[in-house]
Amino acid sequence: MVGLERRQAVLSRDVKAIQIPSGEPMTVLKGIEVTITQTLGGNYTVITDQGFMVRISGRDADSLGETPAKAPEIKSEDLNLANIEKLVWEQLQSCFDPEIPVSIVELGLIYKMEVKELKEKEFKVDIEMTLTAPGCGMGQVLHNDVEEKVKSIPGVKEVNVQIVLDPPWDRSMMTEAAKLQLGMF
Repeated sequence: MVGLERRQAVLSRDVKAIQIPSGEPMTVLKGIEVTITQTLGGNYTVITDQGFMVRISGRDADSLGETPAKAPEIKSEDLNLANIEKLVWEQLQSCFDPEIPVSIVELGLIYKMEVKELKEKEFKVDIEMTLTAPGCGMGQVLHNDVEEKVKSIPGVKEVNVQIVLDPPWDRSMMTEAAKLQLGMF
């Protein structure tokens, strides 16, 4: 299942989740029926039987009867700066705000991404990103998602994700494709 096709699922085990939009952690119990509303980026946005909208990590996909997303693969001989940069951008494209079906790259939330070679076939990635609103409850969730996905790239040994609020984000930072997808034309 990909994207925004809704479907029902019954949790096969207790699972930790993050409430949307507050970012508060909660546990959704085994046997609870949920409606999956978004499956972008390997994570799941669901609505519980009590009306809570929560994000379930892709690591817990099995609890929903889904298959977890695979980490990127790269051959050892292809571990170079250009290939790592490409993979980092691919991973960033797979990070989604749980409420908005557009990647954080398309939303214009990535202000800077730099890959540095630490030593042969070992890399450090520095990322500056922002949020759609300074008080966004999902800020730490997005930060952790970016960090986790970039760390999953073979050869990446260090990841530094910094959330910056200057300049403040506005809709003009979105790509044309994002604006079209969200009906902002």
